[in-house]
Amino acid sequence: MRRFALSLSRDPAEADDLTQQTLEKALRARDQWQAGTRLDSWLYRIMRNAWVDTRRSRARTSRVTAPEEEGAQVGEDPRPGLEAGLEMARVRRAMEQLPDDQRAAVSLVLIEGCSYEEAAAILKIPVGTLSSRLVRGRTALLTLLGGR
Repeated sequence: MRRFALSLSRDPAEADDLTQQTLEKALRARDQWQAGTRLDSWLYRIMRNAWVDTRRSRARTSRVTAPEEEGAQVGEDPRPGLEAGLEMARVRRAMEQLPDDQRAAVSLVLIEGCSYEEAAAILKIPVGTLSSRLVRGRTALLTLLGGR
């Protein structure tokens, strides 16, 4: 029964739940089983019907119920999140305009938090070269973002 449940659900935990649900339904309806017929076929039919019911129920629930994450934000002012997202998009566009060497330096030091020594080692350049690329990258970003 569990193998059939696993073939239906494709998830071990759901297969266990489906098997248990099937056995509960079969025990409640044991007087409906006809002696002389195959018990396993009867159980498989109950399981398949339970699986179909579960899928339909989930489909209805997903259409009616919002994800839990959305419920956590009910009543919150969305403007700060929207503004932050717009600002991030603006910074991302500015970063894309930097030359590759400056963008790599800015990304490693300012975004990833690497030390100058770590970033220089990653880029296989001297620390002084990294420092100058970082200064030029910061200056270019400030100009692109309207800070100068």
